[in-house]
Amino acid sequence: MSDSNTSNLVKQLVREEIQALSAYHVPEPGDMIKLDAMENPYLWPDEMQQQWLAGITDIAVNRYPDPSAARLTRILEQVMAVPSPMCSILGNGSDELIQIICMALSRPGATVLAPEPTFVMYDMIARFTNMSYQSVALDEQFQLDMPAMLKAIKMHNPAVIFLAYPNNPTGNLFAQQDVRTILEASQGLVVVDEAYHAFAGHSFMPMLAQYDNLLVMRTVSKMGLAGLRLGMLSGRAEWINEFDKVRLPYNINVLTQYSARFALQHSDLLKQQTDQICQDRESMKQSLAEIQGIKQYPSDANFILFKVIAGDSAQIFEALKQDKVLIKHFADTSGPLANCLRVTIGKPEENQAFVRALKKALSAER
Repeated sequence: MSDSNTSNLVKQLVREEIQALSAYHVPEPGDMIKLDAMENPYLWPDEMQQQWLAGITDIAVNRYPDPSAARLTRILEQVMAVPSPMCSILGNGSDELIQIICMALSRPGATVLAPEPTFVMYDMIARFTNMSYQSVALDEQFQLDMPAMLKAIKMHNPAVIFLAYPNNPTGNLFAQQDVRTILEASQGLVVVDEAYHAFAGHSFMPMLAQYDNLLVMRTVSKMGLAGLRLGMLSGRAEWINEFDKVRLPYNINVLTQYSARFALQHSDLLKQQTDQICQDRESMKQSLAEIQGIKQYPSDANFILFKVIAGDSAQIFEALKQDKVLIKHFADTSGPLANCLRVTIGKPEENQAFVRALKKALSAER
């Protein structure tokens, strides 16, 4: 078959919505200081790593994993303080859980609603699963525009509303009462995505019993376990049982199940690391506040969004890369993220290198 015939066949068979999308792109960091992906920068102590490696030798990689990861689920529910009698299912990262939700709720005319800007996968997965996606712009402070949100809920009657709490990429927590109002106004499901809960100090997990339509989603990625790709969705059994029908069998592999169980036995260490990141976040805020030419936004996550006021964010981004520092640049040139950059909180020496490089880049722009 010729290339032209293959292209024609692709156009005939692949849904037009998929053809119109671009694949999710992750830049290759090379030898740069990596502050672009909201990762915990800390490894485990050598002794802990050796204990973990010793346990791997007992894993039967020739056997399928526990299909429901029941033991790991119980440990996660305890560590994440999931209230009884709520239930949970695990996913290959939060992305798979978002996909499970949308697959289960997708029917003709079904809509996904989310504020904007927010986590890009809500939009992408809605399109993957043939659902309509509706966004509602946040206000100038990146808070929920409640009149607009309530109007959109009434107009579209969404099957599911996703609320990242704190929000990505803006970093801020939405007003708790606004989230409660959305829960009360919605006839569909509301998923509060708490990927950054470890840094925020606020959660809707204790409120699961108060609302029939509330689910809370968590991940261990920001706790230093991003490589495991492990997320958890918690809520009433009626929801979880239906979503479990859509979950693929054996979706959490044996190495992830073992490694997550092992790491969660050392949850005190993970908390020490996240506490350190929170302290370094406050130091970073102070450093950025002293730099002219930028505006930083409030953050309750492990990253800070800032706007370049005096200069071009694309040129600043490239200048930082020249100094071996990789952060996140947003291609949005006209919306709320225009001229914005996002930096993840790294180790103190990495943060200091970023601040020096940023000052140098801004100085060169003037």
